Amino acid sequence: MPYFEKGPVKIYYEEVGKGEPILTVHGLMEDAGYWIETGVASRLAEEYRVISMDMRGHGRTVVNGPPFGFDVGTMASDFNALADFLGLERFHLLSHATGGMVAVRYAMTHSKRLISLMLTDTGSATAPEFPGVDPEEMRQGFLQAAEARKTATVEEWMAGAKANPGVFLFKMAEHPDAERMWGIYEGFLRRSDPLAVGTFMQSFYADPDTMILGLRQIACPTLILLGEFDVVFLGPSEIMAREIPDNRQVILKGIGHMTAIEDPRRTTEEILDFLHTVKKTGRAKKV
Repeated sequence: MPYFEKGPVKIYYEEVGKGEPILTVHGLMEDAGYWIETGVASRLAEEYRVISMDMRGHGRTVVNGPPFGFDVGTMASDFNALADFLGLERFHLLSHATGGMVAVRYAMTHSKRLISLMLTDTGSATAPEFPGVDPEEMRQGFLQAAEARKTATVEEWMAGAKANPGVFLFKMAEHPDAERMWGIYEGFLRRSDPLAVGTFMQSFYADPDTMILGLRQIACPTLILLGEFDVVFLGPSEIMAREIPDNRQVILKGIGHMTAIEDPRRTTEEILDFLHTVKKTGRAKKV
């Protein structure tokens, strides 16, 4: 299994395909399998070199002791380090959810290194608001969930998620093919260290600033993609679509937060259409 070592961290990654490089990152409690096991990576690899990494605190990536680097700045620096290690002068960056929070902030200062930026189901604040939920109540609930994640077995966590899928998983839970989708989600849990994930949750989600001025500095073509029922990120996506200079916003009808799991075909089609437009015109939107 390929690893890249950067100080105390061993970053796991997989790559497939040839062509312009795409670095993919994932969301909370996910790993590289979010793009691989849904078939998105293999379809993109028909035209591109796809490198899918497990971020700090997730999957098979290992952080050997403090400082853990579970902050957006350190995690963004991992993108540069892995790209340098692989000899990537410039690359596309494809992200989901928490990985997108890191990706969009990376692009604020490193967009010249990016051929394009793809943000799925995410926002530019690392402490997003939950519609209709008091921020302090939400913070306390999240901290309780982080503690529970540290000690819960996979079976216990899966039972809880199915009983109460919440705003991020409810559309997946309603899907006719839900059992297969739950299988992908369970795979994330089995490949991760629950203590690391819980500690990450307690550390990362700390900044409510949407970084408007930073968004305006993003100088690469940007795709903003999310599901119609991704209620947490509908508002944040509108902010990014308003402030990022060259962007294309796409809302996929009928699905929620887990776009690549819920509808990998449409997710891949939108990504490829965006990439083809960037290759042809250097812009996010079709001329």
